[in-house]
Amino acid sequence: MALEKYKAKRDFTKSPEPAGTKVIRSPSGRTPRFFCVQKHLASHLHYDFRLEHNGVLLSWAVPKGPALDPTIKRLAMHVEDHPIDYGEFEGVIPSGYGAGIVMLWDRGTWTPESDDVDASLAKGDLKFTLDGYKLKGSWVLVRTKGRYAGGGESGEPWLLIKHRDDWAGPVDIAEFAPLSVKSEGDFADILSQDNPDVWRSNRPAKGGETGAMFERIVKRALELREGSAKPARAAKTTTPRTTKAAKPKASPATKGKKK
Repeated sequence: MALEKYKAKRDFTKSPEPAGTKVIRSPSGRTPRFFCVQKHLASHLHYDFRLEHNGVLLSWAVPKGPALDPTIKRLAMHVEDHPIDYGEFEGVIPSGYGAGIVMLWDRGTWTPESDDVDASLAKGDLKFTLDGYKLKGSWVLVRTKGRYAGGGESGEPWLLIKHRDDWAGPVDIAEFAPLSVKSEGDFADILSQDNPDVWRSNRPAKGGETGAMFERIVKRALELREGSAKPARAAKTTTPRTTKAAKPKASPATKGKKK
């Protein structure tokens, strides 16, 4: 079964993640279907890129997140399929596999640029168009070998690359639009809505940059619970999201570019 690996890695008596009981028949051919990107702070920060296909979410872990610059090739490790209902998940995994905070960073639809997705996946060359809040336009996932193999992730190495179009540009989209498209909050906001005490000690990462990030997030989440800090969504105008627009100039990737 497609979700055996997903279920084997998780204890659903402890994890709030969906168990994968929802069955949905995905469209075929060049038909739009669901995609999402989840920003996941666990033992390290990464972005989980997910495409709906054959009733599951095909999943790639992208350590540095998607890049709008076509010259930048992002490592994307192909990992286990996830259930369709995982596409709406945002919350705190308190312990075990993937322990950390999951943010729904982007969502929308994706459309294959070929009729046979399975053949494209087998070939290791999947071209598609995204229509999300933050990610839009033409992209490709290419299976690779060599120096990209490993990459600190378990799984099969691919590259996620943006094609040159009106939605491409030099903007760092992760920095430009860091907040959730579901709650409009950041990691501290998400943790504060759950239980910040879960990591007052024994956090998923204690040392290095990730450990320091967890320490700041836990501290701010506790302050939010106590009412001594303001949520990130209160200042959401400082991190504007992309919106669907008829003219290329509406894309953040093209703003400020010289003509």
